[in-house]
Amino acid sequence: MSTVRTVTLTPGEDTPEHPFTLSIDVGGTGLKASVLSKTGSMVADRVRVDTKYPLPPDGESGLVATLVALVKPLPEADRVSCGFPGMVRNGTVLSAPHFVCKKGPGSAVDKKLAEEWDNFDLATALSTALGKPTKVANDADVQGAAVVKGKGLEVVITLGTGMGSAFFMDGHLMPHLELGHHPFRKDETYDDNLGELARKQKGDETWNHRVREAIANLSALFFYDHLYLGGGNARRVDRDELGDALERITVVDNTAGILGGIKLWDV
Repeated sequence: MSTVRTVTLTPGEDTPEHPFTLSIDVGGTGLKASVLSKTGSMVADRVRVDTKYPLPPDGESGLVATLVALVKPLPEADRVSCGFPGMVRNGTVLSAPHFVCKKGPGSAVDKKLAEEWDNFDLATALSTALGKPTKVANDADVQGAAVVKGKGLEVVITLGTGMGSAFFMDGHLMPHLELGHHPFRKDETYDDNLGELARKQKGDETWNHRVREAIANLSALFFYDHLYLGGGNARRVDRDELGDALERITVVDNTAGILGGIKLWDV
């Protein structure tokens, strides 16, 4: 876990303004968090730990307890935002594809874990554990809220352990779709072909070819005005091979998963 220190303030901001938002980014390989001021600037360095498996939602070794320990060194916040990699509705987890597996993504599903995660009220659990009002949303939705410009149909794709997706129309978040679980090629899903396990197995060249194929599919399906590529593996995308599609694509920094946390409180 990194050491917490005060970071450089945004221009003209002598003292960070409240409310402070504790922003948590839950990932299949890492759990990350920082505290944001009212203007969205980080008031402390990000902290991170590896995601350990198996990972139930509750209990001594569960996600909630792990997150409480992770954020303990951070400054006290007024409220909490959390981005979670799965289907989330009203703070309740409807699917947790990474965390129902015994040893993480790609391993066998544990029936007991699946039962524990099914309809787990993560927002209430975190709010109780941290003593702060808490909002939880899909991690791609949170990341997208930090980067979209609010003009036309904007699609956000996160490339990491799996493939996340979010859709915004004129800046308004649309109903979440778990596009990563949709069939993509050879009876396999986008997650199967674009996730970290596939990248490691096939190599960056083949993985990039699949990314370009996915981008073409999304363009034909949604006719988006702009596409944002985020997540830990966005930096591996070969921009030189994107051709004319690059004009409508922006590769965004992975810190957007943290910075988007403040946006959850703007809606």
